[in-house]
Amino acid sequence: MSGERGFPSPSSHSHSTSPIANNNHKRPNFISFQDIPNLPSNTKALCHIIATTPSLTVEQSLQHSAIPVTPQDVEDVLKLSYGFPAQAVKFFRWSAHQLNHNLTPYSWNLVIDLLGKNRFFDAMWDAINSMNIKGFLSLATFASVFGSYVSAGRVREAVMAFETMENYGCVRDVVALNSLLSAICRDGRTVDACDYLQIAKKFIRPDSDTYAVLMEGWEGEGGVVGAKESFAEMVIEMGWDPANVPAYDSFLCTLIRGPDGLLEALKFFDSMRDRRCYPGMRFLKVALDECVRCHDIRTAEFFWEVMVGITGLQPTTQMYNSMIALHCYRDDTNAARRMLDEMACRGALPDALTYNLLFRFLIRGKKLREASAVFVEMVKNECVLDQPNCDAAVKVYLDNGDPIMALEVWKCMVENYSKDLDGTANCLVLGLQDLGRVQEAVKYAENMIARGIKLSSSTLSKLRESLIKERKESVYEELLTKWKSQ
Repeated sequence: MSGERGFPSPSSHSHSTSPIANNNHKRPNFISFQDIPNLPSNTKALCHIIATTPSLTVEQSLQHSAIPVTPQDVEDVLKLSYGFPAQAVKFFRWSAHQLNHNLTPYSWNLVIDLLGKNRFFDAMWDAINSMNIKGFLSLATFASVFGSYVSAGRVREAVMAFETMENYGCVRDVVALNSLLSAICRDGRTVDACDYLQIAKKFIRPDSDTYAVLMEGWEGEGGVVGAKESFAEMVIEMGWDPANVPAYDSFLCTLIRGPDGLLEALKFFDSMRDRRCYPGMRFLKVALDECVRCHDIRTAEFFWEVMVGITGLQPTTQMYNSMIALHCYRDDTNAARRMLDEMACRGALPDALTYNLLFRFLIRGKKLREASAVFVEMVKNECVLDQPNCDAAVKVYLDNGDPIMALEVWKCMVENYSKDLDGTANCLVLGLQDLGRVQEAVKYAENMIARGIKLSSSTLSKLRESLIKERKESVYEELLTKWKSQ
């Protein structure tokens, strides 16, 4: 590779290596071969040489290693050597000799990316010139260049790279423009992307993806005002397009997280609906989350009716959980139960959160028959009742004269939890005794003591009273002995 024109080591471009003054653009933490388990031995050995050998001697060390390389090996090693740019370039050059210069375009792109991410921009352009001679340049190469410049805080240079693409035989079209704008927006500089679009529009017509990129940028920055301006521009430039779901998604998600979010989103959602243009899954999830936060069931039902009922969107389990929570907050557990029953028909399986949400409100409302049905169903579906629900359910079932369900819940509790059981244990023993089930109270008390669960002295005293009435003092004495040994 040493015979390739214009492909020096990064070390020869020392003036390009210093970090720029902007502290907001620090070099990223690159992934290392040590972060990847079970690497092929050749890849690991080559990466180790690159990471531990000075740049001046790395080619000699590689030669002495006698490790054979394939084009795939070169790609794999380069991906894991971003932290050692000078050595990685030497490895690339050495590999080219081993493979009679039959390196893949992707490996060349990796070198371009590696140099750019380390801010060796002079060396990066030298490598681009070498790629150009080989006819390997593509949009992927320039996408990497855009990203490297922008991440270094050099948006102007990224724009210049875009404007000189055609000098290197690459088409400067809307796809390339979108790639540039995406790099700028990802860096939190959507206003710069919008400003350059006004210039680029003079020679490239934007498409729906252009505005989707801008909307995603505004969403990441929470830029409500900018998002509205870009949305208005999109409608003027592109009209209303039902296929432009990503742009609608990002736009409405931006609005809903801003001031008067639900109200603002509703207003624009209505405008879209009138034109049969709808957002997608991401917006519905964000909207439902916001409705839960605000306890706004009416708005949630409206979005659900349109997005699920009209557009045929398939809701996720998480979305159903949001709706079930909202119905429960409104004390409409019947509607929540209907949502639970509907889930399987729409391909969303209830999870532990689904059941626990509904069960908690059923217990709170003392709708014990419905709560028992939910409990049986969740056990059947291998979901576990959370511990606060177990605590509440044992007490409520006992208070309402249903020791069988109280014991079922207790069984679930001891099978799944090992801490903070004492309060519920004492409640269960006393509840069984109060319901005249003294023998069961003793049996469960013995089991609790064996498990290391602490029964209080007052619980034991009340059991003693009941056992004396039944003339079973000896049973109490045995229980007391076990309790004391604990």
